[in-house]
Parts: sequence; C-alpha cells; structure tokens
Amino acid sequence: MSTDPFEDMEDNILLNQHVLTEDYQPEVILERDEEIDDYRFSLRHVLNGRQPENIMLYGKAGLGKTAVTKYMMDALQAKVTENDDIDDLHVHQKNCNGQSLFMVVRSLVNDLLPDHASSFPKRGLGTGDAFEELYTQLDRIGGTHYLIFDEIDHLDKVNTLLYELPRARSNNRITNCRIGIIGISNKYTFRKSLSAKVKDTLMETEISFSPYDAHELRTILRDRADRAFVDGGCGDSAIRMAAAVSASDMGNARQAIDLLRMGAEVAERNGDSCITDDHIDEARDLVQRGRLKNRIRDQTQHAQLILEAIARLQTHGKAPVRSKVIKRQYESVANSWNHDPLTTLKSIQDHLSELHMLGFLSRRDNNQGVSGGQYYEYELDMEPEIIINTRTEVEATEE
Repeated sequence: MSTDPFEDMEDNILLNQHVLTEDYQPEVILERDEEIDDYRFSLRHVLNGRQPENIMLYGKAGLGKTAVTKYMMDALQAKVTENDDIDDLHVHQKNCNGQSLFMVVRSLVNDLLPDHASSFPKRGLGTGDAFEELYTQLDRIGGTHYLIFDEIDHLDKVNTLLYELPRARSNNRITNCRIGIIGISNKYTFRKSLSAKVKDTLMETEISFSPYDAHELRTILRDRADRAFVDGGCGDSAIRMAAAVSASDMGNARQAIDLLRMGAEVAERNGDSCITDDHIDEARDLVQRGRLKNRIRDQTQHAQLILEAIARLQTHGKAPVRSKVIKRQYESVANSWNHDPLTTLKSIQDHLSELHMLGFLSRRDNNQGVSGGQYYEYELDMEPEIIINTRTEVEATEE
C-alpha cells in the first residue's frame, strides 16, 4: 500500500474549477442584455458629470444581479478613467446580510478613512455619529461615489439608510461629492416595505431580473463548460439536463452551474472521463442539500437562531411546538452563541410567520375552543441536522 494517500488523485475532467465557483466573474455577461441596457441608461449621468441616479435591482438569488452590477461598475470605472474631465468614481459595496445599520455605515467609514487614521469605534458612538463621519470622509475624498448595498432587504432600519443618504447633498451634509445608491434585493416586493417618504426621496430606477429559461441556461452552461472542462469532459446531454432541472425549479443560474460542478465531482469520484446524465442526476441531491444550507445562511441572524431553536426542539421530539416554547429555546440558543436575543413574543411570531411563508416551517392551526383559545404550532420542513450543522459553520466563520 502506498504511503501517499493522494498519489492516484488527479483532475481527469476539470481544467479550471474556478469558472464553476460562485465568486467567478465572467468577462461577458450572457442572457442579460435587457437588464444591462437599462443599467447603462441609468448610469449615463455619471459620464455627464451630473448627480448619479439611484438604482434598485430585484430578483431571486442566482439571477445575475450582483454579477451584472460588478460588470457595469467595472465598465463605468474604465470609462471614467479614460476621460480627465469626469469626476473620479469611487465604488463601495457592502453585503447587508446579518448586519445592523450601524455596522454597515461604520464599515463604509473605515473603508474611507486614510491609512494613518484610527478605525471608527465599535462602541461608544451611535449611528448618527457614524453618518456624520461618513459624510466627512466622502467630502474629503470628493468625486462621485456609488454605494452598493447587496441583500439590502436583510438590513434593519433600512428606511433610515435610504432616507438619509439621498438627502445628504440637499441637507448640506456633503458639498464636495455626489453619491448614488444601488440596492440589490432578493425580494420583488421589497419596495412595498419602504415608507412613503423614502419612496419619494429615493426616486430610483427599478431593474427586475426574471428567472432564466432552459434555453438561456444552456447558453450559460455551455460557455462555462468550454472554460471549465477538458475537451470531451462534459456531454451536451448533461448540459441540457442541468439546464432543464434548474429551469423547472427556480430558473437559477447558480443552481445550474452547481449541478455541473457537482456532476464533475461525481464523475471523477467514479473514475469516469465525461459527465453524463447519470452524474447530473446524482448531483441533484447533493446540490439540493447545499442549496438548503445557503438559504439558511441567507436569513437574518435572529431568523437563523429561531430555526436552530426549533431544530434542537425537534431533535428531542418536542415538535410541533408553540411560539412561547420556541421563544424560550431561542433565548437559550442566542445566549449560547453570545448574541443578544429579541425580547418580545411578537417579534418571534413575526419571524415564524416569515419563515413559514419562505417554506422553512410547516404550521398547524389549533383551536381549543373558549377555554384553550386558538394558536399555531410549528415544525421544520427539512431535516433538523442541516440547520444545526449550518448554524455551527456560520458561528465558526464569525469567530
């Protein structure tokens, strides 16, 4: 027996695995011509030295919103650099998932501070102080700034953010620079949650990203396969199957690409030199499990803690369970991870309703009559182990 356990391991199919990863940025964006054209028209003001337009992008995860934004910002930056008569463009991007308003503004401030300056403190100052310092640094740098907020629907006090920033110049908070906002949301209904005064202030352009159909996904997958695999490493039938599966599910390019990547891993594990339909079929279960973990990670911190609380109750045979019991377990879980729990039952019930609507929970209506009243009981609509394992991974990465 060999003393080297990796002696016979080599990539027989993969040529460039990075092409199939989530952080890969393609040089050309396929099947999003209409969205790019809308984006291009909205960004024209920067090239004319005018106030940048606020833009909101809507669509489920995996539809290309972030990739298109990166592509457009890179192209805009290059165009600005070519012309000395246009103000310098600065692009700042923040992901709002699991972040408070203070954390997001503080992070922007720290990105803008000069190298010799001390970081904006985590404690002792409030959100208003962070905004003041943000304006100071933006004016110090000058030029045009685009502030991009990915997963903005996850941010608490989002009305404050979207009311404060667009009015900064008219309120004389900034004088030497211009700022525009780009919000990226996975919820098509996000705008409805905003206050009337925010909607009036924002006056944004809306760009909606619809799910891909099977034909569009095949185009994307063929391009990725040409770059990712050796010649003959992926059959066209496997590409068609991966596209069809994803199109019939969520129209999600990320899911389709994951099927190809996992199909390659299955094929290589079996010692096969070409990805076939059978490999894609086996990859479906693996991708589904990974997709569930990503959906859990996409939830707010408190929603994740509530899911973990129900998962732990369910592993001990205590589900379906009422919201009062969930609240007690949630507080215990939050404290175990050193997080400050929500304090009201109503806030827990609001999260439970949202998680039920998103398909994480099943809900049973109980009516005990005059004496017992009416109430809901909840249980998970997935394996509790997936949630517990995902939560452990999340907390480990945040240490």
